[in-house]
Amino acid sequence: MMTVIRLVALVTSVLAAASAAAQPRIENGRITSQPAGSSLVGTVRTLAAAQSDVAWIGYSVPVVESERMMCCFDSGTTWINGSMVRSDGSCCGGCRLEPSASTSMTTRSSQLPGGVVKLEGSGQMTVLLRVNDKRIEPVRVFSEDCALDAGGRPIIWLENVRPADSVAYLEGLVTGQTDRPERDRLTEGTVSAIALHRDAAADAALERLVAPGQPERVRRSVPFWLGNSRGPRGFAVLRRLVKEDASSDVRKKAVFGISQSSQPTAIDTLIETARTNDQTAVRGEAIFWLAQKAGQKAAAAITERIEQDPDTEVKKRAVFALSQLPKDEGVPLLINVARTHSNPAVKKQAMFWLGQSRDPRALEFFAEILK
Repeated sequence: MMTVIRLVALVTSVLAAASAAAQPRIENGRITSQPAGSSLVGTVRTLAAAQSDVAWIGYSVPVVESERMMCCFDSGTTWINGSMVRSDGSCCGGCRLEPSASTSMTTRSSQLPGGVVKLEGSGQMTVLLRVNDKRIEPVRVFSEDCALDAGGRPIIWLENVRPADSVAYLEGLVTGQTDRPERDRLTEGTVSAIALHRDAAADAALERLVAPGQPERVRRSVPFWLGNSRGPRGFAVLRRLVKEDASSDVRKKAVFGISQSSQPTAIDTLIETARTNDQTAVRGEAIFWLAQKAGQKAAAAITERIEQDPDTEVKKRAVFALSQLPKDEGVPLLINVARTHSNPAVKKQAMFWLGQSRDPRALEFFAEILK
């Protein structure tokens, strides 16, 4: 009998700890919790309507697998394997929710209370909805381990939110916006929140949001996240967009998204786009992002475009791309273009970027020309 009692007590303790862990690390805020209910849309609408002042509504859902840490950072940070870490080895600081959405708190160690170092993330992210004047303004997402300062505002924490319900609610926020001034900021934050859900519903929602018929401002906000967070399925959508979409702006955003993808054929797709896309602006965009990716494969593709693309503006964009490569790769290629290219505008562009490089090899080349 005692064994059963102890087992029940242990299970109760574990469940209580799990429930507590699901809430964010909040300081300077008044937290109340309640079940999300059968309709997240209805629950949030009711809660928002009941607030007489600024408040936050939050919940936790599974986040896509990644090494990212979503928190606030200061000048003592750097990027390692796609994540920001401080020079002392800790991950980040904390975030103020009020009054400024971008103010960093005092830096904290990655150690948890009690001296325990958390080696892996929880697999959850915190979604926070800011209520002002009884409607939702910014949507913000944080890693579950990020410490938050609520600025004295109330936080209503919803328990047991289903990921698909969260995606549906957030998609409705994007498509249901009016022409109020803050709509662009709401769109960006909400689209990123959708993309970070570890649920297939997020793929379908993003595909609907980038489809023809949606406002251009919404469509332009989606491609980055398709490449950054949605894996093979997002990459396939980007490849289609860059070839077929009627909007040049959306195509260029799709090129950017491809450059952010970890899929093994991303570089090859950028090279193919730089060579064969039927829009000059899109070819130029692909060349630019090839330069950012660098490497011998990219340098060869950029040089090829300088030689073979029929449009002078694309050639000039490719010359700029060479200037963005590491100097040991880019400077010799720029010198070669300046020395041998038959197009005077292209030669002039190469010389301009050589001058900007302040590289001794460029100085020697200029001395040779002037002699």
